[in-house]
Amino acid sequence: MPPVTGTLPLAITMGDAAGIGPEIVAEVFRRRPEWSPRCVVVGDVAVMRRAVQVTGGALPIAVLDGPADAHRAPPRCVPLWPAVSVSALPRFGEVSAASGRAAADAVIVAAHAALRGEVAAVVTAPLNKAALAAAGVDAPGHTELLQALAAQHRGVAPADLPVRMMLSNDELRTVLVSIHVSLRDAIAAVTEAAVWETLRITHEHFTRLLGWPHCRIAVAGLNPHAGEGGLFGCEEIEHIVPAIARAQAAGWAVSGPHPPDTVFMRARRGEFDVVVAMYHDQGLIPVKYLGLERGVNTTLGLPFVRTSPDHGTAFDLAGQGRADPSSLIAALEAAWAMRAGQREEA
Repeated sequence: MPPVTGTLPLAITMGDAAGIGPEIVAEVFRRRPEWSPRCVVVGDVAVMRRAVQVTGGALPIAVLDGPADAHRAPPRCVPLWPAVSVSALPRFGEVSAASGRAAADAVIVAAHAALRGEVAAVVTAPLNKAALAAAGVDAPGHTELLQALAAQHRGVAPADLPVRMMLSNDELRTVLVSIHVSLRDAIAAVTEAAVWETLRITHEHFTRLLGWPHCRIAVAGLNPHAGEGGLFGCEEIEHIVPAIARAQAAGWAVSGPHPPDTVFMRARRGEFDVVVAMYHDQGLIPVKYLGLERGVNTTLGLPFVRTSPDHGTAFDLAGQGRADPSSLIAALEAAWAMRAGQREEA
């Protein structure tokens, strides 16, 4: 049972209706029936009913008026807040604008609820980036959409509310300097300011949000062998080292730049608590190689807790009832743990 963090429920978005998101959401409440009164699923009634049938049936849907009613949901049900709808059920495994729109709307509803203090955290089931684009959503993924919503709530530009993606499992944590951009653009994004901002957000997450006395942050280099003193590139000398020096001057336990081909192995062995990686695949390949079952995606820097499974919509599995909810379960447990840390800090 997750730690008790007050009466506010967690908001779970249903994800893309054509993918496995609704199925793993339904399966969570089969495996953890005691969680029903502590969660609220933001989604469409027909989509969730189909997901229940695909995953074995015999799981009631408790339709709620909003997050405040979550505690009234009985155990072993899908506690559904039907705040979004799709015009027609999409075919499994097909990209559609309707699914993209409904998935985005669920995220928007859940984020606004979190910003109003109506839910303890937001846990998002997978959405499809192509479906988002087809729906005209001006964000390539969850992270950017949530950043824009939080910035709008605060009345600032998204650039003034920087966020970072952290992927983690039981063995490894990694935070990314850049996310969903081309590799060419990701290299250009390795600046002293961007690396410093990543270090600041990472340090604050672990020391302020989770209450750790310190956090050992290893910084990966961009180039092979971390540039080998400028032989293989100067980004380390010009941008990464100055950011590390600034963090060290602040008294933080930051080291590097470390050769990226060995730093993750060292972190997995316990030498570091988290690795700051320079771009998306550099950081995500090591985490995902260890398995998606316990992988969690956390957005650092938002004014509320947000986690998600470490996998996508898996269109090839959708509709078969074989999707594994383990990563979503881990994301829910991580969200509860972070909220517990926040309350202890307060």
